[in-house]
This record gives sequence, structure tokens and C-alpha cells, in this order.
Amino acid sequence: MAITAVDSITPALEHTKQQLFKPFNIGQWTKLAFVGLLAGELGSNGCNRSNFQLPHHPGVGPHFPASLGIDHALLAAFIATAIIAALAIGIILIYVGSVMRFVLFDSVITKQCHIRWSWNRRLGPGWRYFAWKLGYLLLALAVIAALVGGPLALAFAKGWLTQPKEHLPPLILSGAIVFAVLLVFGAVTALILVLTKDFVIPQMALEDIDVMEGWRRLWRMMQAEKGAYAAYIVMKIVLAIVVGILIGIATLIVGVIFVVPAAGLSILAVLTGKSAGLTWNAETIALAAVIGSILLAAFLYLVSLIAVPAIVFFPAYSIYFFAGRYPPLAAVLYPAATSQQAPAGGARAML
Repeated sequence: MAITAVDSITPALEHTKQQLFKPFNIGQWTKLAFVGLLAGELGSNGCNRSNFQLPHHPGVGPHFPASLGIDHALLAAFIATAIIAALAIGIILIYVGSVMRFVLFDSVITKQCHIRWSWNRRLGPGWRYFAWKLGYLLLALAVIAALVGGPLALAFAKGWLTQPKEHLPPLILSGAIVFAVLLVFGAVTALILVLTKDFVIPQMALEDIDVMEGWRRLWRMMQAEKGAYAAYIVMKIVLAIVVGILIGIATLIVGVIFVVPAAGLSILAVLTGKSAGLTWNAETIALAAVIGSILLAAFLYLVSLIAVPAIVFFPAYSIYFFAGRYPPLAAVLYPAATSQQAPAGGARAML
């Protein structure tokens, strides 16, 4: 029987509690944190910037090749290599994340995270999902380039960019329109990706179909229950906001608990070292770097564990909502209810 988006919260919470706390297993938590990170349930973004000044000599301008003696061809080759390496790493991560999405699905359904077992048996659907996602992302980038490049080309052709002060009203209006269109397009793109991982991935996992076939089926389901799926989308946004706030608060608390003692011990170590006659040299700096890296890794590990309940809850939430609308998933999720209609172990065999 299909349940509403609101009613799906209770079984998803119960499922999360049973999987993570009955019994509590730190090894399972660690595996789920790892799988969730690679599958996209966790996200991180960092930016490192460094500034430097070129040496300046009186009477000599800041001529880049003369001051550093850099070969332009070598610099171009280095930049090209870095770009290619970054693209290759990005594609590899997309592929790994595609397979890990199925590993996460298996982990939630079975309430046990077996990465190697799921990885080996999900390479086929993971590859199909990867190919679709890569093509979809490239198409999205092409659309964004057209949405931005088209107005820019038009503005340049009309001469608005050469004399912007004389054309501020059309430039501002055009920029506002492009920004609004990009926001709508970004929201639609994100929605398609979310619905794919929530409702198409289960179909691919249980029936070995491709993404497009899964979307054809999902579209018919959504057409038949527009209100139910709209409520699901709204409820998931609300839940994501609430869970994000809770994880942020928990991370802040852990950070305070972790950082304050670490800072106190660091100050104590520095004072003790000075009293013992130690100075900053290569050895002490290396030791401090190693200790700092260990502390940072421990903090990041604790932060990743904080997000594990969300990593389990959100897939469980979509699974319980979708199970009543997709019989093969219900057969796996509720094997006892379908045991009289299928051979013993049949539902598990589908998974």
C-alpha cells in the first residue's frame, strides 16, 4: 500500500534506528560514511588560495619571464597536464560515485554495508548510470554555455559591452533575466538528478534496466500521482534543511569539544618545549605537521560519523515512499508480506 510523503518519515526513522543502533557497530558506521561520501550523500568543498609577490628591482618592471625565467611552452604544458589530470580525476570520481550509489542502496535495503560484495555485482548498472550522468552533466554545461554565451554575444554585437555606461538599463534587465533562467534551470537539473537517484536507481538495481527506461516508468507514475510526488519533493527539501541545521549544530559542538582541548594541549606543548630549550627547526616543524594532520584527520572522521544517520535516513525515506508504488521494491522491503506470492528467498534473489 502506497504511503504519503509525511507518513514515510516514521518508517524511515525506524529503519535508520534499527540499522545504526541495533546493534551499534562503529565499523558499519565508518563504511557507511565512506560510501555516503563517494555516493554524493555527503559533500565537501574547499578552496586554497596563496598570494605571492614577484621580486622587484629598482628600475626593472615586473616582467614575468625575465624575473623568473619561466619557459612559456613548459608552463603551458604544465597547465594543460593539470587540466587533463583534473578532468580525469573528476570522471573517475563520477564513475566511482555512480557505482557507490548502488552500494548505498544495497546497504540500506539489507541493513548491512558490504562494499566489496555490492561493488562487484553492481558494476553493470553503475556503468550505465555513470554514462547517463556524464552525458547529462555535459548537456547541462552546454545549455548553461548557450544561456550565458547567447546574451553575451548579442550584447557584444549591439555594442553594449564596449560602452556599458550608456546601456545600463538593457544590460541590467538582460542580466536579471539570464540569472533567473539559470536559477530555474539549475533547480530543474538538480531535481532530475535527485529523482533519478531516489526512484530510478531502485528500478535499475532490481530489474537491470537502463536510466531512460526507468525514467519512462517513473514519468508514468508521476503523471498518475502528481500531488503525491510534489508533496515528496517539498517534504524532502524541508527535511534536508532541518537535517542540515542539525548536522551543522552537531558539527559545531564536536568542533568546540575537539578544538578547545587540542588548542590547550598545543599551547602547553609549545611552552614545555621552550622551557626544555627546544626551538623551531626542521624536526620540530615536521613533528608539529604530523600531529596536526592526525588531529585534523580525527576531526574529519568524527564529522563524517555525524552525517551517517542522514546517509541512511534519506535513501530509506525514498525507499519507503516508493515501495508502495513499485512492487519489486516492496517485495524486497517487505518479504514477509509477499512470501505467499513468491518462492522462498525470491525477493532476496531479486536484490
